[in-house]
Amino acid sequence: MAGHTQNEITIAAPLDLVWDMTNDLERWPQLFSEYASVEVLKREGAKTTFRLTMHPDENGTVWSWVSEREPDRDARTVTARRVETGPFAHMNIHWSYEEVPAGTRMVWTQDFEMKPDAPVDDDWMTDNINKNSKVQLALIRDKIEQAAAGRRPAPALAD
Repeated sequence: MAGHTQNEITIAAPLDLVWDMTNDLERWPQLFSEYASVEVLKREGAKTTFRLTMHPDENGTVWSWVSEREPDRDARTVTARRVETGPFAHMNIHWSYEEVPAGTRMVWTQDFEMKPDAPVDDDWMTDNINKNSKVQLALIRDKIEQAAAGRRPAPALAD
């Protein structure tokens, strides 16, 4: 069995601004509430390999992993995957961006499978990703809309 999620949001801002802000990896800790830090490890052409570190969870555990991310501005898509998979057998993420009358529609699609010895199963992780994606997408929307209106976005709050 494998997990699959798809979550989306429409942001009242031009595609260029949405693209630029969501693809500025070094600023992700200010855009997402869950990330404590991002360390860029390598850039090869459009592909970036980086380490994401989360804020401690409710048990005090700090999760960190290495991912690759490759944006394609012309196609308005980003493909990403975990290189250090941790409890995942695999984790692939696809971002797509579309201009719509209300602004920019951004869609996150995640395909993954948990390892047999992972502390949670695919169904639990699917539910967790769906819940958290809604929170993160709303934060991102609000910050980008603030930037589009010429106001400085508020910093992300730690969970």
